[in-house]
Amino acid sequence: MATKHTSAKRVLIDKTNTSVVIITSVAAFVVAFSLIAGKALISQAAYQNRVISAEKKTLAQVKSNIVVAGNLQHTYQAFTSTAQNVIDGSSDGTGPQDGNNADIILDALPSSYDFPALTNSLEAILTSTGVQINSISGTDDEVAQSTNTSSTAPQPVAMPFQISVGGDYDAIQKLIGKFEHSIRPFQIQTLQISGDQNQLTMTVSAQTFYQPAKSLNITSEVIK
Repeated sequence: MATKHTSAKRVLIDKTNTSVVIITSVAAFVVAFSLIAGKALISQAAYQNRVISAEKKTLAQVKSNIVVAGNLQHTYQAFTSTAQNVIDGSSDGTGPQDGNNADIILDALPSSYDFPALTNSLEAILTSTGVQINSISGTDDEVAQSTNTSSTAPQPVAMPFQISVGGDYDAIQKLIGKFEHSIRPFQIQTLQISGDQNQLTMTVSAQTFYQPAKSLNITSEVIK
């Protein structure tokens, strides 16, 4: 009888131990799972907060850009719609001093290298003063400059040239004044004048400029 009673107790103890082990294992699993899931949820919540913060910042910047773009549009329209341009010509005319301000600014500093166009402009300036054109020369660097079409931080690029003209004193003086008041910047490096008041020869080494178009550097950001 004692042996049977002892065996029953042992079986009961074994069952209890087994139950305790199972309960402990389940509890440990639940705790471990909770810790891992909690860490994942906290990490996900932090990521979502960073995303929301970046979205709010981007939205604020977009709203600010829309306001600035609207102001810029109104300013541009006011700048180009004046009856008289910045060089005292007519905005609607077709003369050498005419054209709206936007076109004049583009003519002043072109966005692309075009040496033939420069020689045409020089010829028009020289012809308008009545001087005799002896030569217009320079180095056409179109091949080397063909890749320099845009930049995020554009800088003026020099276009050197040389001219030789002949004429009386008044014509030469008028030509120098044309270069001084031209909307396109001309930087005279050397100037030589020879002859007498009735017939002068002027040789000039100078340079003008063009500036590549500004490109927008639009980037994307990955939130981590």
